[in-house]
Amino acid sequence: MIYEIKVLRRKDNNSKPYFQSFKYETDNENNTVATALNKLNSNTVLIDTEGNEARKIMWQSSCLQKKCGACAMVICGRPRLACDAQLSEFKDGVITVEPLRKFPVVCDLVVDRSILYENLKTLKLWLSNDSNLDDSESELAYESSECIQCGICLEICPNFYSGGSFFGMSAVPVTNRLISEMSREDIKKLSKMYEKHIYEGCGKSLACKGVCPRNIDTEKLLVNSNAYVIWNKRRRRKK
Repeated sequence: MIYEIKVLRRKDNNSKPYFQSFKYETDNENNTVATALNKLNSNTVLIDTEGNEARKIMWQSSCLQKKCGACAMVICGRPRLACDAQLSEFKDGVITVEPLRKFPVVCDLVVDRSILYENLKTLKLWLSNDSNLDDSESELAYESSECIQCGICLEICPNFYSGGSFFGMSAVPVTNRLISEMSREDIKKLSKMYEKHIYEGCGKSLACKGVCPRNIDTEKLLVNSNAYVIWNKRRRRKK
């Protein structure tokens, strides 16, 4: 089958975006959008559907196994990982790929997501004492550690924008991973920052629920971190 890959392109964040289409032919519908982008770029000379020579498509990838989050982009209007989007899903054969809209564009499909890590530093999400994780809390901590900081939850959130005071759901799994191991003193220090940058900004639209490529239950983590940090209600430990 022949697919049309429509790429929203721009040289940098200040240049005017434009769509450029490429043909990708394959007999394997289990191939992913990531596979298609790699194959297109493997051509010695990349030619678009108009017969014009084009520069290589700039995009990011690493593991291609839903473990790193590097290939997050907007595919046919939906934020997702390119390595998790099979061609068989697109029955009309037209696949539109765009960069995540909530972050500055570096080039083509590459965006600058450094704000995610700057936000974690602002919240000072690290332990000042030795870890003391109870078995009753290990399951939630494990689920929280599944977060790959891809930014998909922020892309779909109506309250998040890069540089805003609301840090969004991407900070919540990291918070959950650590709060069960924090002392009450450390949680008290975290409380004001959490309230300002997460609790007050979240409109509870839960647009992030169900979009996580790692299947993290964002609502459960949000409820848990609110209980810990805002309401000072720790989960009851098993004896």
